[in-house]
Amino acid sequence: MNEQEQRFLKELESKLWTAADKLRASLDASQYKHAVLGLIFVKYVSDAFSLRQQELKQEFADPEHEYYLDPEGFTPQELEQEIALELEQRDYYKEKNVFWLPTESRWQFLQDNGPLVIGGAELEFDGPNQQKITKKITSVGHLIDNALEGIERDNQKLKGVLNKHYAALKIDQAKLNELINLIATIPFHHKSLNSKDILGHIYEYFLGQFALAEGKKGGQFYTPASIVSLIVEMIEPFEGRVYDPAMGSGGFFVQSEKFIERRAHQKDIDPLTQKQRISIYGQEYNYTTWQLAAMNMAIRGLDYDFGKEPASTYTNDQHPDLRADFIMANPPFNMKEWNTGVDDNDPRWLYGKPPSGNANFAWMQHMLYHLAPDGSQALLLANGSMSSTTNNEGDIRATLVEQDLVECMVALPGQLFTNTQIPACIWFLTKNKKARTDKSGRKLRDRTGEVLFIDARNLGYMKDRVLRDFTPDDIQKVADLYHAWKTGEAVNGVTYEDQAGFCKSATLAEIKKHDCVLTPGRYVGAAEEEDDGVPFAEKMATLTAKLSEQFAESAKLEAQIKKNLKGLGYEL
Repeated sequence: MNEQEQRFLKELESKLWTAADKLRASLDASQYKHAVLGLIFVKYVSDAFSLRQQELKQEFADPEHEYYLDPEGFTPQELEQEIALELEQRDYYKEKNVFWLPTESRWQFLQDNGPLVIGGAELEFDGPNQQKITKKITSVGHLIDNALEGIERDNQKLKGVLNKHYAALKIDQAKLNELINLIATIPFHHKSLNSKDILGHIYEYFLGQFALAEGKKGGQFYTPASIVSLIVEMIEPFEGRVYDPAMGSGGFFVQSEKFIERRAHQKDIDPLTQKQRISIYGQEYNYTTWQLAAMNMAIRGLDYDFGKEPASTYTNDQHPDLRADFIMANPPFNMKEWNTGVDDNDPRWLYGKPPSGNANFAWMQHMLYHLAPDGSQALLLANGSMSSTTNNEGDIRATLVEQDLVECMVALPGQLFTNTQIPACIWFLTKNKKARTDKSGRKLRDRTGEVLFIDARNLGYMKDRVLRDFTPDDIQKVADLYHAWKTGEAVNGVTYEDQAGFCKSATLAEIKKHDCVLTPGRYVGAAEEEDDGVPFAEKMATLTAKLSEQFAESAKLEAQIKKNLKGLGYEL
């Protein structure tokens, strides 16, 4: 996005979050997020529906268009009625991948009737086949639930996806009506951004803000966008099957869509056509998070398969036959007691049975089991996964190294997550390091027996006093280096060479010397310090003199403290 677009979105997100947070009152963030995000979804599908109606009106009036309605033979009143009837035909919306909305599910209906139902009003609206329905609506929450039921009834893809619990929320009805009016101010007209861009951005921003508000709980569904962007830029899911077995709210899929749009423009390919060349598969255990992910995909018009239901990836694999081209995940770190109900002889444990006290290598092997022969996977894990020898972990890691499945290890800076201070790393694995052309069109060299180590702990900046973030340049630097290493050619002007303190291409023999510990710091070494021309003996003398001064000052302070304590009747 250009600077003007970024400024527009930043001002909009700040205004909306500040106003929405004021309306939260006694409702905690974990409940309130569903109230806000559900309404943003309704606003999006309603805006898309309204835009399609405007397009249709233009097409009906265009003699060159196949949908032209010739006014000959109609009185003005009859023509108006004919247009009104045509605007209610579902096929016009389905052909443009726009959700059909019955009257009670349209945003204007919510806005118009919100103030009326606080006292319990009877509302009339068009039902199926234009039959009039009269329904007693007892609250604003009931009005919203009724709208969501209408959306699900007329769009089977969304069956069970929408969170129809607004009537049960312990939130003042007037405040809920204010929330409707606030979300109504989200514009869907901008000279260079469309409604999907704007509402998708706001949806993603609110997910992040709720993760901050919820603290540790927020981490179950939100991965910082900069980490997701880094993984997507490195793995390049351009076309094929994309899978996330711990998908949360679907952040990896959203960034994959953005990557495809950028790359398609670079290759002068239609982004919409290119997006049809990817298939999205996901799984999530938490029901409300599963709903958030489905709404996230629907807002972006992405087709997806999240299984029949929310379920445990370990005991109820929703995609047992899937072999994906790209797998990306940020599962819960160091998950305990994950294996309840899992068979000890599960076919996924090809490289060793993971310990019951830590699921790290269970996630990794589940992903490898679902990885296509030429596929690539990226997995965000706690740093302990790179060196732990607890139970069977060291043996599993050694087997992965010996079978040449590990392609790249990236050590990340601390303080990247809203919900944990555990330092993290990214594992990149593949089953095929031989020379070939990948899905994005890159010609890869033979990397058999090599592993790239990147120590990115010094990258990024502190965006506030507790959170670190990557800049776009940081992400590009690491991604270009990785692709230059894989191809053996310059990528965006970057050619690969080992850099002390930052990156190292190591052989399997070198890794085995380190007992298959995969911590990048062991391989990249320390960065070379610039020689300032001052002899070592002179530096040492200066430092020793300074230390002597500090010791003397410390002795003075100690004597003063003892004197003060003695005056108060205490003796040290």
